[in-house]
Amino acid sequence: MLTAIKLLHTLIWAVLAACIVALPVVGMLRRFRWAAILTGIVLLECAVLAINGGMPLVRLGCQVYSRTLIQLRYLPAGLVSEHNKVVFGVLFVAGEFVVLARWLMERYGGTSEQSKQGIF
Repeated sequence: MLTAIKLLHTLIWAVLAACIVALPVVGMLRRFRWAAILTGIVLLECAVLAINGGMPLVRLGCQVYSRTLIQLRYLPAGLVSEHNKVVFGVLFVAGEFVVLARWLMERYGGTSEQSKQGIF
């Protein structure tokens, strides 16, 4: 059971990390629908953390199961630290700024055709 919990937690962590890393990439590619999906996934995890006092559901379930604090991921300790939320939070906000900047450029940047029509 503990192995299954660790695998699930590692998978969830990897998906969330991939979402955060992919966010500025899809923003630069002007894939705003994908950016919204990735943002939604990350915000869903933020809501889970907020509801559970900063603890992911998988860790909460593991504590109920084993009654001990354990390392829940199959990842090197240096990769996962107590600053995990801060590091990924900063990366997430930076990615959101990239998406917002690209969206604003797309929306209000205007083209020469639009300038000729007096729209911008």
